Amino acid sequence: MKPLLRSAVLLVVATGLAACPVQAGAATHQPPAEGRPYVQLQHPQPVREAAATEAVEFFWYDCVHSQQLEQPLQDWARRHRADVVLRRVPAVWQGSPGEGRQLGHARLYYTLERLGEVDRLQLAVYRSVREHKEDVTTEDAATAWAVRQGVDEGAFRSAYRSAEVGRQASEAAELFRRYEIDELPSVVVGGRYRTSPTPAGGVREMPGVLDRLVEAG
Repeated sequence: MKPLLRSAVLLVVATGLAACPVQAGAATHQPPAEGRPYVQLQHPQPVREAAATEAVEFFWYDCVHSQQLEQPLQDWARRHRADVVLRRVPAVWQGSPGEGRQLGHARLYYTLERLGEVDRLQLAVYRSVREHKEDVTTEDAATAWAVRQGVDEGAFRSAYRSAEVGRQASEAAELFRRYEIDELPSVVVGGRYRTSPTPAGGVREMPGVLDRLVEAG
């Protein structure tokens, strides 16, 4: 097995976790056609934005490859602001040992999204979770973290407790399954084509693959 695939995908039996784990059996893996840095979804998904190309990123705050993609993905989205809508979905894989932690991360993400703070704070969450090993999976811990980043405490708690954020966090696992995610990070373009580190040849190659998929329409 390739080292990248081993580090990004393999579910370690002894612990249930890998560098960027996925739920065993969450998706039926469709290997890329020879020479193609992407795969086509077996079940294409509807897009929300008819006037622009939709790109949906699946990520996890404790995934090193997701962290490595974040700044290049932000730069890519800025270059394509006229023709691409970037949507992010935090990874939640049901039945995994870390499902509760993943749901906590998902709730933090959707709270930041509701407050319009994702672009400013997404990299900061990665650094806190991965480099400083902070637990931001409860309301109090997430609120304390957000306040240190300059977010109003009342606004954060209100968003965190909102029905909309709760619904989005609960639905993340279903989106993970529907988009046939088998590696993190993954980006699905136009509801049909998915790229990730292994088929793309690495995290740094992913923006170039996304360019090709957007140009292909």
